[in-house]
Amino acid sequence: MAIEELTIEGRNAVIEALRSGKPIDKLYVQDGCQDGPVMTIKREAKKNNIMIKFVDKERLDQLSKTGKHQGVIAMGAAYEYAEVEDILNAAKEKGEPPFVILLDNIEDPHNLGAIIRTANLAGAHGVIIPKNRAVGLTATVARTSAGALNYTPVAKVTNIAKTIEDLKKEGLWFVCADMGGTRMYDLDLKGPIGLVIGNEGEGVGRLVKEKCDFVASIPMKGDIDSLNASVAAGVLAYEIVRQRML
Repeated sequence: MAIEELTIEGRNAVIEALRSGKPIDKLYVQDGCQDGPVMTIKREAKKNNIMIKFVDKERLDQLSKTGKHQGVIAMGAAYEYAEVEDILNAAKEKGEPPFVILLDNIEDPHNLGAIIRTANLAGAHGVIIPKNRAVGLTATVARTSAGALNYTPVAKVTNIAKTIEDLKKEGLWFVCADMGGTRMYDLDLKGPIGLVIGNEGEGVGRLVKEKCDFVASIPMKGDIDSLNASVAAGVLAYEIVRQRML
């Protein structure tokens, strides 16, 4: 798998990438562009649930590697995404109850990379991220994962809450991290489980939290009130590991 992030520049190239189904994480279009090819790009992006970020020409010039962006730049995954089914199959192949980490709009690539690294070391069978309003598998994520991305599948889904509903039908229980929850040591976190970690600033969204069976809090003794998202993921993941070893 390549580590360099895929950058696609130019209107025709971006249109063909969208039509071919290439995984696109970010799509930038110059403010004010409304011609035929740009309208086609907007339609194709909508079909594929890809959000467009409208920026000025100077920003596109900064992002461009060729200097010939024609007002449009798309950025794709540095690594290929898995399917949710691939993650469940990985658990079956190992003869283990599924352990999945789901991320609700993590935006920092260093946090995502660190969580993927933790997922691998904690024995999680995969990570699930949302398509929109979240970082994808960029080169920075790949580097921060310290090679874990080669072994831990990452699936991208349209709706985390709906994915939780679907996985419940496969027998999984879900726990999310939140300061107002039950102490993690007082929860039974054994068996097929999904661990949900929220956005760096806002935590787990209301709709996603409502789908979870448990809300776990991490005991904290300091003067500030929250942990970095990747650290919280590590603490809770290893409580799951501890309970699985009992």
